[in-house]
Amino acid sequence: MAEDASAEALATRRRFLKWATAVSSLAAAALAGVPVVRAFVSPAFRKPVKMRWIKLGEADLFDLGTPTKVDFAETIEDAWVEEQALRSVWVYSDDGEAFTVYNGRCTHLGCAYRFDKAPDLQYHSQADVFHCPCHHGVFNIKTGAVLAGPPPRPLDTLDTKIEDGMLYAAYEDFRVGIPSKVAT
Repeated sequence: MAEDASAEALATRRRFLKWATAVSSLAAAALAGVPVVRAFVSPAFRKPVKMRWIKLGEADLFDLGTPTKVDFAETIEDAWVEEQALRSVWVYSDDGEAFTVYNGRCTHLGCAYRFDKAPDLQYHSQADVFHCPCHHGVFNIKTGAVLAGPPPRPLDTLDTKIEDGMLYAAYEDFRVGIPSKVAT
């Protein structure tokens, strides 16, 4: 009888251990699996990115025929961390009514570029161009077309609008180093 009780206790203990192992394995799989499934499914439920209209200034005050650099600070939120990033755009207009606004990043590697009013004979012979000093990309100020250097595409243009005399641009960044304009 003692052997039967001991065998029954051993069988009960084994059943409990099997049951406890199965339950803890299921719990561990659920804890690890829920974030993985969420990571795969979440892009389908992601909200579309809302255009960020940045106020650039009074449309009447931009110089005609000369690009103007406009810097602004942007708040970037990553989960619970907020930080400020300095962004730049270049505004160009021939007539004061139609504006071209370029993202301030070179399409080659994302460096900041500048406006060269006079030729920089060491790197380019053109006047009135945008010049990226990192790898000497040269761009047309009116069209953003690549005139020299390694950039794979023209400068990235941004959508614009004028409301109550103020010029706005829909700021966004694009992938650099590729021939097509793809938002990041």
